[in-house]
Amino acid sequence: MTQTPLTDTASASAPTGPRPDAPVWARFVTRAVDPMNIILVIMVGFGAMRYGLSGAAWGLVGALFSGVLPQLGITAGLRRGRVTDRYVRDRARRVVILPLIMLSVGVGLALMYFGGAPRPLTAMILGQFATMIPVTVITTRWKISLHTSAGGGAVAMLTVAFGAWALLGYAVVAVVAWSRVVLRDHTRAQCLAGAVLGSVVAGTVFWAAR
Repeated sequence: MTQTPLTDTASASAPTGPRPDAPVWARFVTRAVDPMNIILVIMVGFGAMRYGLSGAAWGLVGALFSGVLPQLGITAGLRRGRVTDRYVRDRARRVVILPLIMLSVGVGLALMYFGGAPRPLTAMILGQFATMIPVTVITTRWKISLHTSAGGGAVAMLTVAFGAWALLGYAVVAVVAWSRVVLRDHTRAQCLAGAVLGSVVAGTVFWAAR
């Protein structure tokens, strides 16, 4: 008896495709709290709170390479017809794009490390880079959620930095997961896995490297 390989269509609970009648709020949440915006807010906000204007500037450098430039690259691919949407629904295409995003994050990490950025900010982008390694590997077989992995990682790192009150951020991650499921971009399992993976990897790496 042969086993069915794990793919996006191997389970009846897999997303069935875009939902044109999805609630406006689901589309708004997915767009407003996407990985690029999460990275911008935590990097610039954390930098400003801890180190003032210089910290905000370094946070912007990190966010540029780990969030803004990757999203601009995807937007360019969208215009040229190489991808079909802003968040790259097609898992096979994600497998191609994720290593390129990792390259951009790696360049930003090197600039921050050798440029003398505050250690916690460098640790924050290192946590993001580390998270992308298992995310990329898993994506070769299963479309784990990038939205919730970024969100979970952000909450975990902020909890390490500021204390338990930051755990309230998981309420936002839950709402983002709801939007991804409602839009049929991910299953509940893919969203939960993303949140757990991002929390564990980014949180641990940030704690160790800060």
